[in-house]
Amino acid sequence: MLTERARILLKALVERYIAEGEPVGSRTLSRHSGLDLSAATIRNIMADLEELGYVASPHTSAGRLPTPRGYRFFVDTLLTVKPLEETAHSQLQAQLSPADPQKLISQASNLLSELTRFAGLVMTPRRNPSFRQVEFLRLSDKRVLLIIVTLKGEVENRVLFTERSYTQTQLVESANYFNAHYAGRTFDEVKALLRDELGRLRDDMTGLLAAAAAAGSEALEEGRESVVVSGRRNLLNVADLSSNMATLRKLFDAFEQKTALMQLLDQSRSAQGVQIFIGGESELLPLDECSMVTAPYEINGQVVGTLGVVGPTRMAYERIIPIVDVTARLLSSALSQS
Repeated sequence: MLTERARILLKALVERYIAEGEPVGSRTLSRHSGLDLSAATIRNIMADLEELGYVASPHTSAGRLPTPRGYRFFVDTLLTVKPLEETAHSQLQAQLSPADPQKLISQASNLLSELTRFAGLVMTPRRNPSFRQVEFLRLSDKRVLLIIVTLKGEVENRVLFTERSYTQTQLVESANYFNAHYAGRTFDEVKALLRDELGRLRDDMTGLLAAAAAAGSEALEEGRESVVVSGRRNLLNVADLSSNMATLRKLFDAFEQKTALMQLLDQSRSAQGVQIFIGGESELLPLDECSMVTAPYEINGQVVGTLGVVGPTRMAYERIIPIVDVTARLLSSALSQS
């Protein structure tokens, strides 16, 4: 646990570093912390914070800057979030209109980018329709054709590569079981149910049903743009990022591939409100110079996706958090009305 004086000094240091981008010295902390402490006392407390891993000393300066651990402590316990400016709230409310639901996702991504001057991301709502029935057709020893019919009558096919060979009789029996127990559900629901039921199913059926549920989910999601990204070029104007081309290249690769971003956003779906990933603390986006602020959004009370902002670790979290939070709430309202 940090002492009250250490907490106040750490808060002042992070705020000054975010505002100015320069290592913060003891004189600056003395002026901005509101504490009546000598420079020597402040230096001693800073040395303790450095030993604990909350701040670091660049070789070229006597001042200190926050580490990812310092930022994490700051946003979790010291941060005072500011209400969203009225002009920004009005802009969001006016442009996230239920009158044009097809454009809501891209519009939300653009607005996040415009208001923060960073990159805005919106994970598109998962389509994940329910299915009416499945059929299995034997193609060869370890190749099975999965035929999916959705409740709307759409048909999708997938080839399954199985670990063992099945007769057509076994495939018919497995399809009958699958349809009798799971028809009318989504494949995501089936996957969750199978995790609980696999121990009670026959060994010759478990692998096939699990593969069918996974392939079915992928088949009905394919062709959908999973993440809409806006404002990537804004990051070229961020000094903390543009000075390191290796970092920028990794970040733009992540935007291009979208896999890590998708996993992070998907992970945030179950969060209550805003979630913050700082620096390299997430293995999915291992960049110390970047942070991601996310929030889930809903349609009629059901979480269907996540949106967020990617920017430098040195961002004004007290301003970015309400932008992300309010955008998620307004997008939820607009999508529920559309």
